[in-house]
Amino acid sequence: MLLLARLKSGSNQFTQIPQKLTFSLISAVQISTQFLSSLETDIEIDRITRIINNHPYPDQPLQPTLFQHIPPPLLSTSFVENVLGHLFAAHSNGLKALEFFNYSLHHSQLCPSSDAFEKTLHILTRMRYFDKAWDLMEKISSMHPSLLTLKSMSIMLSKIAKFQSYEDVLGAFEKMENNIFVGRKFGTDEFNVLLRAFCTQRQMKEARSVFLKMHSRFSPNTKTMNILLLGFKESGDITAVELFYYELARRGFKPNNITYNIRIDAYCKKGCFADGLRLFEEMEGVNMSPSLETITTLIHGAGVARNPLKAQRLFDEIHLRNLLPDTGAYNALMSSLIRSRDVKSAVALMDEMEEKHIEYDYMTYHTMFSCLMRTSCIEGASKLYHKMVDRNFVPKTRTVVMLMKFFCENHQLELGLHLWGYLVEKGYCPHGHALDLLLTALCSCGRVIEAFECSLQMLERGRHMNEASFRTLESFLLQAGETDKLSKLKQMIQKLHTLLPH
Repeated sequence: MLLLARLKSGSNQFTQIPQKLTFSLISAVQISTQFLSSLETDIEIDRITRIINNHPYPDQPLQPTLFQHIPPPLLSTSFVENVLGHLFAAHSNGLKALEFFNYSLHHSQLCPSSDAFEKTLHILTRMRYFDKAWDLMEKISSMHPSLLTLKSMSIMLSKIAKFQSYEDVLGAFEKMENNIFVGRKFGTDEFNVLLRAFCTQRQMKEARSVFLKMHSRFSPNTKTMNILLLGFKESGDITAVELFYYELARRGFKPNNITYNIRIDAYCKKGCFADGLRLFEEMEGVNMSPSLETITTLIHGAGVARNPLKAQRLFDEIHLRNLLPDTGAYNALMSSLIRSRDVKSAVALMDEMEEKHIEYDYMTYHTMFSCLMRTSCIEGASKLYHKMVDRNFVPKTRTVVMLMKFFCENHQLELGLHLWGYLVEKGYCPHGHALDLLLTALCSCGRVIEAFECSLQMLERGRHMNEASFRTLESFLLQAGETDKLSKLKQMIQKLHTLLPH
C-alpha cells in the first residue's frame, strides 16, 4: 500500500524512472494488488462461512441474511464454490449449505457450476438427508441438466451404499438412469461408478454380485478391473487382490500403471515390502515408467518395513527420474523416519519443506502430531499446534479429535478451549466427538458453565449433541443449581430434533 501511495504522489516524476525499473515497479504494483485482492476474497469467504454456520436456521430463515450480506452481483462462480467448500470442511449443517446453494441458484446471473452442485450434494448425503439430495438432483435435472456429472452420481451412490442397503443402491442407479440423467445412455462409465460405490465401502461381495449381474450389459474395461482390484486392496486381502489380478489376466486384460500401483500398495500396506519392490522392478521391465505416486507408495512401504535407509534412497531417486517431490512424498518419508523413531530427522524434513515452499497438508500435521504426542511432552505438540494456528490452517476431523483428546488427557484444558474457539471463529462446527471429550474434561474439573457454553455453540449451529454427553452435562448442571441453563439446553435439543432429523 505504501508503494501505491508513493507512485500516486510521485506521478509527475514517473516518466523520469528508467524503463526497466518502471516495468519492475508496475509488476510489483500488479502483484501487490492481486495479493490484496486474493486476501480480501479469503477474508470475505471466511466471514460468510461464519455467518452461515452461526445462523440459527431453521429456527430463523437464512435467505434474508444471505441477501443482506451477499448482494447478488457478488455471487461469482468461484465465490460460491469456495464458500461451499468451507461449509463442507466446517461440517456445517447440510440444510444451511442447501439454502446457500439455492440462494446462488436463484439470485446469480451466472449458471451454477457442477463443482458447487457436487459439494452441496456431498454435504447433504454425508448427513443422510437423502430426500433433500434427491429433490436437489431433480431440480438440477430440470433446470441445469449439464451439471449432472459422473462425480455427482458417484457421491450419491457411495453414500447410499454406506448408509443404506444393496437394493437401495441398485434402485438409486435405476432411478438416475430413468428419471434424473434423462436422455443420457448409460454405459461403461456409469457402470464403473456403480461398482466404485460398493468398492469404496469395501463391500466386495456386493461389488462382485453387481459385476456378475450386469457385466453382459456394460462392456468392462481396464478401469472397471482397476476399480474392483482397488476394492479388494482396500479390504486388506492380498490373496483376493492377486487372485482377482490373475483372473483378469486370463480374461485378456492388460495391466497399466494404475494396476501396478494398486498391487504395490496392497503389499506395502501389509509390510510385504520385498514383494512391492519385485512388482516395481517388473513394472520397469515392461517399460512402464513409475509415477511419483508409485515411488511415494514404496517410500511408505519402506517405512512400514522399518527400513528408513531404503525410504531415503527411494526419495532421492525422485529427482533422478526427472520428477519433483510433492507434499505426499515428503509425508511418506516423514512417516518412515517416525516409524524408525528418528524424530529429529522428521522435524528437519518439515523445515526443508518450509524452505522449499512445499506446503504442509492435513497429513503432514497429523503425522507430526501423532509422533510428538508419543515421544515428547506437551511442549512439542503445543508448539506445532500454535504454528498451525498462526498459519490459519484448519486440520481435518480426525486430527481435531486427536488433539482434543491429547489436550484433555494431559490437563491442558486452556489449549482444548483454544482449539474449540479457533474452529468456531474460523466458521467450523467441531465434530461431536471433540465436544464429548472437552465437555467431559471441563465437567470433571468443575468448569460446568464453559461446558454448557460449548454445547450451546454446537446446538446453535444446527448440530446434535451426543446423548451420553448431554446426560453428563445435565447431571453437573443440576448439581450446580443451574436449572435455567439446563432448561434452555433441553428446549434447544427438542427444537433441533423436531426441525432437523438426527
